[in-house]
Amino acid sequence: MSKTGQTGPLPRAGLTGPDSLRRGPCRPRFTNGRHPSQPRLILWRAGEALGCVAGAPARPVQATWRGRCPAGPPRSEPNRTEPELRPTPEDVLGFLLCGAPECLVSGGRTEDEEEERRKKRKMARKSREQEKLRLKKIPEEKVPEGPARDGDEEHGEAIDDGALRDQQGSSRDEEDSGRVRGEDGEVAAEESDSSEDEVPDRNTIGGVPLKWYDEEEHIGYDVSGKKIRKQAKRDKIDSFLAGADDAKSWRKIYDEYNDEEIDLTKDERRIIRRLMKGKTPHADVDPYAPYVDWFEWEDKGLPLSSAPEPKRRFTPSKWEHRKVVQYVRAIRKGWIKFEKPKEEPRFYDLWGDESTSVENEHHRLSYIPAPKPKAPGHEESVNPSVEYVPTQEEVNSYQLMDEEDRPKLIPKRYESLRSVPAYEHGMREVFERCLDLYLCPRTRKKRINIDPESLKPKLPSRKDLKPYPSTCYLEYKGHTGSVLSISIEVTGQWIASGSTDGTVRVWEIETGRCLRIWEIGEAVQHVAWNPLPDLPVLAVSAGQDVLMLNTGLGDAEQQLRIKELLHVEEPSTLDDAGNNISLVRWVQHGKLDAIRLVHLKAVSAVEWHSKGDYFITLVPTLLIHRLSKKLTFNPLKRLHGLPVSSVFHPSRRILFVATKKNVRVYDLSKETPTFVKKLETGVREVSSVAIHPAGDNVIVGSKDGKLCWFDMDLSSQPYKTLRTHAKDITNVAFHRSYPLFASSSDDCTAYVFHGMVYSDLNQNPLIVPLEILRGHKDSNGRGVMDCKFHPRQPWLFTAGADSVVKLFCH
Repeated sequence: MSKTGQTGPLPRAGLTGPDSLRRGPCRPRFTNGRHPSQPRLILWRAGEALGCVAGAPARPVQATWRGRCPAGPPRSEPNRTEPELRPTPEDVLGFLLCGAPECLVSGGRTEDEEEERRKKRKMARKSREQEKLRLKKIPEEKVPEGPARDGDEEHGEAIDDGALRDQQGSSRDEEDSGRVRGEDGEVAAEESDSSEDEVPDRNTIGGVPLKWYDEEEHIGYDVSGKKIRKQAKRDKIDSFLAGADDAKSWRKIYDEYNDEEIDLTKDERRIIRRLMKGKTPHADVDPYAPYVDWFEWEDKGLPLSSAPEPKRRFTPSKWEHRKVVQYVRAIRKGWIKFEKPKEEPRFYDLWGDESTSVENEHHRLSYIPAPKPKAPGHEESVNPSVEYVPTQEEVNSYQLMDEEDRPKLIPKRYESLRSVPAYEHGMREVFERCLDLYLCPRTRKKRINIDPESLKPKLPSRKDLKPYPSTCYLEYKGHTGSVLSISIEVTGQWIASGSTDGTVRVWEIETGRCLRIWEIGEAVQHVAWNPLPDLPVLAVSAGQDVLMLNTGLGDAEQQLRIKELLHVEEPSTLDDAGNNISLVRWVQHGKLDAIRLVHLKAVSAVEWHSKGDYFITLVPTLLIHRLSKKLTFNPLKRLHGLPVSSVFHPSRRILFVATKKNVRVYDLSKETPTFVKKLETGVREVSSVAIHPAGDNVIVGSKDGKLCWFDMDLSSQPYKTLRTHAKDITNVAFHRSYPLFASSSDDCTAYVFHGMVYSDLNQNPLIVPLEILRGHKDSNGRGVMDCKFHPRQPWLFTAGADSVVKLFCH
């Protein structure tokens, strides 16, 4: 305890809640000039206040007046010690932001201010008493009529709740800051500390949204810093019953800001009624007052501005002079020409041709005038010449004529106009004339007459593109199931076929004799001859196995070499680097003179490299095998999609891999294959791919019947897309020496095209459809399963689902 004051514990506070707003150091909590009944002071040091904000435990602080606040000591007692006021978090924040290091004062006035304030209150009370006495002396019938009387306070009028809520705020402000005039004319503040004039505690949160207090138990803080508790909310039924019992409930409005009901005064209700009627709030205001011009314009020669006139307003402009000279020169030289006024003709030809008029030439249209009626002649005359009047015999002959050839008017002679009868066909002719005017076109539209044949591209005749296969010459019968794949030996003497009946057959092409049959035991998916003529080995894929069969063709020396090549001493599971290969096992077949490559999954296709040592097998991944060393590689471990077909480049170390959506090109010249290009097919699903013998063009078949031609040097998009087949395309093939390519489909047809590739890069390939080959029968919805060209002749072999292999020749 000090000499001049008492100490008290400063509460621990934190900056929480929506009321953490900045306030000044001398008025942290009080608004509208109102203070509590007795002024209170809180003085503390900045360090202790900062500890309070940070949440540290507060220490006792001495509450005394130190004389450093600009508001001065409270009342006339400078050393009066007041009870402690616990600061709120926003008070501390206002103290810290405003930078008052010594004190935080809430209220306080000097002696002179208090004395003046007492005088003004006394004058205000005196003036109010006089006003009450004056109003009592005036009789009730002499009260002037305003915009609304007391009788208007009936229940029948409905007042907009929103309008009342907006108005009550302004009326309360007027009550808080209301002023009356005293006897001496001076303005006195209507403010008092007595219990009679006390106003209920108001919310002091300012412009903080009320939704911030939805989850709180209070709605804000009053002027003394205490929380304003929310009132218990009543349901709609209780509110309705309370309003029905209270006769003055229609005068009350709910104040969300202070969470209370407020009774509207008479003045406020009058103002609201005037506003709802679209009038001004006060009756003594004239909204249509005459306009008074503050400036006298008459007899005022001086300008509004006192600045001197610039010199440029009195001197001719050099720029305008140059512009005028340019225009004059352009007009003299004829660069600028003026349009002459049009002279309207005084006369016009009534029966002239309107198609040559000046107006139509101006529109630059081939104008067709409306058809004009035929000018009357001697036959239509009332009194024609004798030679125009037909005799009775001629009139009888008219009746025997057809109606179209019969004359519409037969001339007659009348003595006067009074004896001329009405024309029988007058109305009909007028109607036909109106139809002619209505249906006649006013402008001639130039239509381009194009021969449809001229729109077709100029293609060479098919006779000039011979030879190409067109007729079925030979059939190879013997299979009992669908023939899924065929392959022609490189010399063109033998053809191999694989079927779903589990057999592989080798045929002689020219005679159709079946040379040899192998019983595989499973459906054969693909067969492929080795491209080397000295190595007649046949690769067969069936299920999860790939068989390298010795066909027995060739001389004894070749057979000895083949037997050495197709011999495996023991299953090889290691490569040159010592890595374990578990994808494929190379084993010797027990019954057949062949090598068996056992895969983990089913093999769908087998393709040879042009050198005859490497070949590809398609499983869910792509594997490359080397026959001479019995090795298997998996160079493309990451494929963007499942491989559907794959083929080697005929001359370079490039691999084409076709997935369901596109064709990807890889370079195999390095140790790890590198991606070169992706061909965007734009089809639903790719089914097959073939490479031109030159290696620069690719054709792709799809399962939606489209065939795409790609020019590798041109673009990655199709050069041509041919919509030929109605069903899935099963295979596409190029001829090795002739400019031919073909496609087979499940619609039991095979298309033959002429595809010429020029050595000149500036000339595009020529594609001409030649022939549609038919002959296969539909079996379970499948048609032609495979097609291959003869290596030397322009012949095409097709394998069908009807277990027949056909040869088409020219």
